[in-house]
Amino acid sequence: MVSKTLQRAGHEVETAATAEGCVECVRRSSPDVVLLDIVLPGETGLSVFHRVRAIDRRLPVIFITAEAGSTTAIEAMQLGAYDYLAKPLDAETLTALVDQAVEARRMMNVPVALPTSGPPDPSVDAFVGRSPEMLAVFKDVGRVAGQNVTVLIRGESGSGKELVARALYQHSSRRDAPFMVVNCAALPDTLLESELFGHEKGAFTGAEHRRIGKFEQCNGGTLLLDEVGDMSPLVQGKVLRLLQEQRFERVGGNETIQTDVRLIAATNRPLEEMTADGRFRSDLFYRLNGVAISLPPLRDRKDDLPLLLRHFMARLAVELGKRDLEGISPEALELLMQYDWPGNIRELQSVVRQFVLKASGPVIVPEFLPPELRGDVRRNIPPTGDDGLPESDLRDFVDSRLSASTKDLYAESVEMMERFVLTRVLQETEGNQSRAAEILGITRGKIRDRIAAFGISVGKNVSIDAPDA
Repeated sequence: MVSKTLQRAGHEVETAATAEGCVECVRRSSPDVVLLDIVLPGETGLSVFHRVRAIDRRLPVIFITAEAGSTTAIEAMQLGAYDYLAKPLDAETLTALVDQAVEARRMMNVPVALPTSGPPDPSVDAFVGRSPEMLAVFKDVGRVAGQNVTVLIRGESGSGKELVARALYQHSSRRDAPFMVVNCAALPDTLLESELFGHEKGAFTGAEHRRIGKFEQCNGGTLLLDEVGDMSPLVQGKVLRLLQEQRFERVGGNETIQTDVRLIAATNRPLEEMTADGRFRSDLFYRLNGVAISLPPLRDRKDDLPLLLRHFMARLAVELGKRDLEGISPEALELLMQYDWPGNIRELQSVVRQFVLKASGPVIVPEFLPPELRGDVRRNIPPTGDDGLPESDLRDFVDSRLSASTKDLYAESVEMMERFVLTRVLQETEGNQSRAAEILGITRGKIRDRIAAFGISVGKNVSIDAPDA
């Protein structure tokens, strides 16, 4: 059942019926994740765990146990296992946890290249750039990577803060220990506290067994707190104590747990302003801001754009099977250079993926670029009504775009719908992004990204900025 479930989710699965078979498979195949039963013929899962970790300390191991409160499973977690699942296994939970573990493995294993020269390596995530702004970032990483200090990475959404964190990890003395990421904006406050610190059985409704948090799992390693500005005051206080004393208690517990974690924080929010108006603890801010690395937005380092385009095209041409791509025409490159890139590196990677997929020849020409880069997307935005909302008649919009012989109707229609729904919900919440995220079922980070992309003016009166003539 496990094999079939994970194969349907796109994973390659190898099975072993004995401890020796498991250890041999790890040596032979270098898997991304190991699912390990507690009870095995002739040997305990915990003993096998030690043997597996001796081969590869960064390999995520997920224990499977018949008893959710198994002392053995909890002991394994404290020694560094990734997580554990109780039988009977739920297919959806299993798949989600394996996907998370695979991503954790990727972040630990894929090297981050610093300034590159020569042909880009399509197998790595790279810090590409030769601009003075990026050279300053590379120097900062080199100065602090080997120091056991807390680092605050600042920059706009999509500017590459996770790459900085991974470079700090991979060039540190902790590079053979775990590296984990927690997105503080993606979890409600109660779940975030449990995710970081763990909880005891019965600590709250639904806490059916003890959970080991990331600070405990990551003992000896590095933990990235992404979107740290979205933490609640309660969680901020517990993180401050951990930074000061390297100890904490699980939610609902009294046992003090000692840990040794290097903390890296990342944010795109103005923490100084949030500190001034009481939304972020000043003492925590000073702790996190001991060493700060600021990433420039892509619009401020346009000289790096040709290098970045070359890198992403090389990687995606291999990934998408478009090995005959030769390059970008001067006209298309001029459009790419003129664009402001509000979504930064993440948007650039998405755009390259789109035009590589759309390309029907070896050279990227303007017609392969997304409409917003060709300058015609803002003319395709429906007009704004007196209530500040875009006109929402889908039939008229589709008919008008068909008349214009569009070749991107699906994306244009989805954007029109998304723009309308987001603006309307923000009007309903009077600009409260946390409430809007709850209503829409998406994260606050996603809300902020779309506000910037759509040019939505947020306040108690929410409206779409008028399109340029």
